[in-house]
Amino acid sequence: MPGQNLTRVEAAERAALVRTGSYDVTLDLTSGEDTFRSITTARFSATPGASTFIDLIAPAVHEITLNGRRLDPAQVYADSRIALTGLEQDNELTVVADCAYMHTGEGLHRFTDPADGATYLYTQFEVPDSRRVYAVFEQPDLKASFTFTVTTPQEWTVLSNSPTPEPTPAAEGAHTFAFAPTERLSSYVTAVVAGPYTGVTSEYRADDGRVVPLGVYCRASLAEYLDAEEILEMTRKGLAYYEELFGTPYAFAKYDQIFVPEFNAGAMENAGCVTHRDDYVFRSRPVQARVERRAVTVLHELAHMWFGDLVTMRWWNDLWLNESFAEYTSTLAVAETTRFTDAWTTFQTIEKAWAYNQDQLSSTHPVAAEINDLHDVEVNFDGITYAKGAAVLAALVGYVGRDNFFAGIKRYLAAHAYANATLTDLLAELEATSGRDLGAWTRLWLQEAGVTTLRPEVVTDDQGVITSFAVLQEIPAGSPATLRPHRLAIGSYSLREADGATSLVRTGRVELDVDGERTPVPELVGTRRADVIVLNEDDLTYAKVRLDEASLATGLERVDAFTESLPRSIVLAAAWDMVRDAEASAQDYLDAALSALRVEEHSSVVQGLLARVSTCLGLYLPAQVRPTARAEAARKVLHLARTAAAGSDKQLQLVRAAAAHASTTEQVDAVEALLTGGETLVGLTIDQDLRWELLTGLVASGRYGEEQIAAEEARDVTTTGRERAAQARATVPTEQAKEATWTALVEDADMPNETQAKVLRGLATVEGDPALLVPFLGRYPQIVDGIWSSRTFHMAENLLSGLWPLAAVGQEGAEAEAATGLLEDWLASHAGAPAALRRIVTENLDDTRRVAAAQAASVPRTIL
Repeated sequence: MPGQNLTRVEAAERAALVRTGSYDVTLDLTSGEDTFRSITTARFSATPGASTFIDLIAPAVHEITLNGRRLDPAQVYADSRIALTGLEQDNELTVVADCAYMHTGEGLHRFTDPADGATYLYTQFEVPDSRRVYAVFEQPDLKASFTFTVTTPQEWTVLSNSPTPEPTPAAEGAHTFAFAPTERLSSYVTAVVAGPYTGVTSEYRADDGRVVPLGVYCRASLAEYLDAEEILEMTRKGLAYYEELFGTPYAFAKYDQIFVPEFNAGAMENAGCVTHRDDYVFRSRPVQARVERRAVTVLHELAHMWFGDLVTMRWWNDLWLNESFAEYTSTLAVAETTRFTDAWTTFQTIEKAWAYNQDQLSSTHPVAAEINDLHDVEVNFDGITYAKGAAVLAALVGYVGRDNFFAGIKRYLAAHAYANATLTDLLAELEATSGRDLGAWTRLWLQEAGVTTLRPEVVTDDQGVITSFAVLQEIPAGSPATLRPHRLAIGSYSLREADGATSLVRTGRVELDVDGERTPVPELVGTRRADVIVLNEDDLTYAKVRLDEASLATGLERVDAFTESLPRSIVLAAAWDMVRDAEASAQDYLDAALSALRVEEHSSVVQGLLARVSTCLGLYLPAQVRPTARAEAARKVLHLARTAAAGSDKQLQLVRAAAAHASTTEQVDAVEALLTGGETLVGLTIDQDLRWELLTGLVASGRYGEEQIAAEEARDVTTTGRERAAQARATVPTEQAKEATWTALVEDADMPNETQAKVLRGLATVEGDPALLVPFLGRYPQIVDGIWSSRTFHMAENLLSGLWPLAAVGQEGAEAEAATGLLEDWLASHAGAPAALRRIVTENLDDTRRVAAAQAASVPRTIL
């Protein structure tokens, strides 16, 4: 039986039979807290006499009428499908159902704000969840016009793809919003957002006189923190930038952005009605890396209005093209239209690191992945789909030329507006504008998985003059990659003394094409060897990079001498990849990262360094050295926090890290003093979110417990306070607390999605005593099947990824062989399990093997 799945073959067969025209969707949101009435009238043409099905997930279906014939729901509705037989040339189908509110961030999510008791709703339909709200042919190539009519309590407003109309009175205490029909859209980008949302409106005026209404909204309890004007100004600049860059006007009637609670992604590109997670409304001072991420997200979703909404993929195998294009162009837009002018450094530090990690798992796949069914696409929202694809597109822009690339985009958008297209359609336009044959490029970069390694081959004479230099390209063991062409820069850095300070200054740069196993670099022959030679200078290509032995040693030892963030980040990224490949010690990387933090000011780079410090301390260092390493790292981070510039972003990040890693009595005392006011740092405000960071660190150290958690929860009567309290309780470092947390996650199917995410984070917080998680290693294989069968995909994926106790690997009683054996046995006994489920477990196994290897490579010689 199909269950809730849909295969690509089924979708193609249905698209050959059916052409959708319009949907009238009537929703009554006043009938209770569990379900709502949904009435759908679908009009479509079909091959006369054909049979097919329409999709719906609903606890109760009351009426089904096809071309005037009443169908018995008990006979025709099963497995999320309504069977339709005897179709005519033109058809009208009406379905009356009760659909369920969700608390998982899928379908129509319902949320009640603990701050004021107000209820808010919003839809989230990507990939296959519009069928949770109305009957629909749920596949991207069956576009239609949608007309929504929504009845709500009288104090609510409704936002959708079309402009919000004036409501008309309905039953007592209710009113109805009758929206105008939308443009032709795929169902996954339709939207209904309802509740007492509040916000600010504005407009975008194009050079040709067009006016696009704009709106920014959030729930009432966050309204005082909504920096709407910054978001609106960013949006206005983004609209002007994209209209010029794409050579195509914005295609929809208005553009609203709503910040919604308990969102299970960063944002969603509903046409003209974008939803963002509402922790992008900063109630406390955010680090600038988070503000920059919001800017990228705002401009990412705006780019989707052209690439994804106006022109949509025919099937989900081209999902990467939507997401990679939006990720690439949003980074470009952030760098060129906002104050975050070094956005590409952030991209190298955060996004490409995500891509490299994903691309080295056994589940790696081509950028243009083969998507056979909905389960396949649900697990492909990953670092390859987003970040690797964006990096590859950046390379493609360099290959065909920026002007040619965007000229091809203009032609592509004009040819397929309000319709569907494929990668082949895009490549045809790019070939036409650039004159290049992209067949070989497409095969190597888009249709083959994996990442290659680039390393220098340097030979010098006795005087340090280079006599031979080449770039070697290798395929890492076990990788499915093939050798690829690269446009590459090589930077030369030399140590310079000035005013008592030592700097690593770039003294040379060579840019060249690299292809095959060995590419000579004659430009460097005859030059004096620099102190540090950096491959992939300026981060022009997508590849693993190695430094020669001397460059690596000097680069790490003097990492704080680099005068710019990007080369320092590239050197550290190469060293980090070596740690992950068990070619270098995690302790050596840890020392270098802490040195870099003395001078690094770029917020996203600081964030990335601190995240890798945490990974070293919690996973990659052997168990026997972690306590000492943690204490020493916390000491250095606390010192850096105390000496950081007053009020700086770096100061805030370091204080948060100090709280997370504090272990000695002196360090824990310092964290407690910051929370209670016994110590103050000039420029640092202990606001509510920072209070939770400090308190959670004190809980993790064993200093605080339930009494302090409950008091803070009473102080912060908001959804964030409720979630952070749940996280803190999960962090308590006792067997009883971890057991209670594990049980709640496994058994409580009603736990809201964002609470679940925070609780999983708390469960995994065990730097002080990772052995607390050892008992769950053996229990994990026993709960996999039950969670997969009882939860929606997103909830199951989060649980099955987060419940595997990776931090326990290497602890006494949790040797690597035993831990990997548990997952290997599960996979061997579940050969027929769904591919998406096997992928989650396989990725846990990959991470376990990597952690074990990194620990083995980091064992001090005195312990061997």
